[in-house]
Amino acid sequence: MARILVIEDERALRDVVAYNLRRAGYEVLEASTAAEGLALVRGTRPDLVLLDLMLPDLSGTEVCKAVRADSSLAHVRIIMLTARSEEVDRIVGFELGADDYVTKPFSVRELVLRVGAVLRRGAEPSVSPELRLGPLVLDAERHRVTVDGKEVALTALEFRLLHTLLQRQGRVQTRERLLEDVWGMRGDITTRTVDTHVKRLREKLGEAGKLIETVRGVGYRIVESVEAA
Repeated sequence: MARILVIEDERALRDVVAYNLRRAGYEVLEASTAAEGLALVRGTRPDLVLLDLMLPDLSGTEVCKAVRADSSLAHVRIIMLTARSEEVDRIVGFELGADDYVTKPFSVRELVLRVGAVLRRGAEPSVSPELRLGPLVLDAERHRVTVDGKEVALTALEFRLLHTLLQRQGRVQTRERLLEDVWGMRGDITTRTVDTHVKRLREKLGEAGKLIETVRGVGYRIVESVEAA
């Protein structure tokens, strides 16, 4: 049974969301403030967090940053809930590491379906459970990445981005294709989300980050060796 944490200060909405998630078979925890939510995230390590952006003590974006900065919470999925509908807010959410973004008012039934979709996306078995390239090894079943035998802590989105590139080794992936396949966003949105995440991924991979080649004006691809990059 997946564990869902709902961080929402509006009591009536939180009750409705929690009730419907429990009916769908999930274990549900609730928090009304950012501080309470962060304590529960760290103490219970839920599978997914439904995170309101407008909290009374700290913004949801700061909560998202804190979760994504903790490598032990890399498995936690985050769906942001907000009354904001502007494209820029949605893009910021994805750049901070959110897995999905739902604007209020929303259908609770649709929200429950989105929760299921995000959880399934994280649990989907890979055709190639272990991918190796030079010093880099990605183990999809254990959700683990190592470089020269040393584990590298990646967020869920960084892991999915690297996994996608490795599965398509040698093939150029446009930013639009990566936005659609990794983030589930429309490819025609103008954003530096992909560039930002590739930069962070390269930094975390160290020397192996050079395996990710920039194809100017197009996108990125994984090359066969660091020397080739």
